[in-house]
Amino acid sequence: MTIRHHELLSPTPGTTQSLVSLHYGQPGRGPKVLVQASLHADETPGMLVAQHLRQRLDALQAEGRVRGEVVLLPAANPIGLHQWLHGQHHGRFELAGGENFNRGYTDLTDTVIAAVQGRLGSDATANLATVRAALREAVAALPVATTLDSLRRLLLGLACDADLVLDLHCDGEAALHLYTTPACWPALQPLAGYLGARAVLLAERSGGDPFDEACSMLWPALSERLGPVSPLPPQPSLAVTVELRGQNDVAHAVAADDAQAILHYLALREVLDLPAAPVPPLQCAATPLAGSMPIVAPHGGVVVFAREPGETVQAGDLMAELIDPITGHTTPLHAPTSGVFYARSNSRYTRAGGRLGKVAGAEALRHGRLLSP
Repeated sequence: MTIRHHELLSPTPGTTQSLVSLHYGQPGRGPKVLVQASLHADETPGMLVAQHLRQRLDALQAEGRVRGEVVLLPAANPIGLHQWLHGQHHGRFELAGGENFNRGYTDLTDTVIAAVQGRLGSDATANLATVRAALREAVAALPVATTLDSLRRLLLGLACDADLVLDLHCDGEAALHLYTTPACWPALQPLAGYLGARAVLLAERSGGDPFDEACSMLWPALSERLGPVSPLPPQPSLAVTVELRGQNDVAHAVAADDAQAILHYLALREVLDLPAAPVPPLQCAATPLAGSMPIVAPHGGVVVFAREPGETVQAGDLMAELIDPITGHTTPLHAPTSGVFYARSNSRYTRAGGRLGKVAGAEALRHGRLLSP
């Protein structure tokens, strides 16, 4: 294993931050995989899963069982790791500018198209190599004005030519669930089976330009723009956001199981020289992200949930009670659609307009930006 330190743009004189990446296998010998943990730096479960992956990958490399290249980012957000305010860790938004760490990744489709015009032929594999080289150059040329810009460029640079990108996150309190695109989903179904995902949310474009879509969504756009005379392999880069339950689901036994599930999937994709484990049956059907309906608080108050994450509910089921502690008035909150109650807030006090939970429904009912800010 090789450890690399990538220095970020210094925000102020006398301060430095760096991103650490762990590299297993040999570049170019097989599929490339990037696994990154805790881009939202206060979402801790991913870092523990990465620790278990690191231990297993160390052993597998020593045994010569890493066929491809695995890049592991055990803590993908050094900026967010040190953001503490009045004793509380704040890792979702950059405090300096208020930006979400998992939004605003550049769509490089136009830049790559301009770079490869006239250089592609009828061989899809050769075209892929040319396009990936142009993509690496485009990422390297991205302008950097802030420390966050430099982090985004580093992360995209490590991931842009990967065959598989696993972005490990979590929710407040949740069942394990995935976000990906319809084009990626068929190849990712075994991963959902190994992980025991209770919800899979699909969107062509979710809005906000999150990291996983920056890695996967330019490929369908490139294929459409280049046309059949300059073919590319179908969806050469898979990317998925893996939501590892809730923020407090940090336990060795759970993390070890999640790491093993990921290793099973890497073996299935021939990244690791291991027997492929049988794929468990899926625990859910994939549903549109536009069908994920929020439970919204009409006023502030104390939240008492009536259902647990992972439960299947019907539209109209009681999901929570919202109690105004001043007046004593209780407002029942009901399921906005039928489906899986896959995530809820980890706070038991809310303000008016607060989002308290999400139900994954089969019918696309929302439009526009589908992700929270």
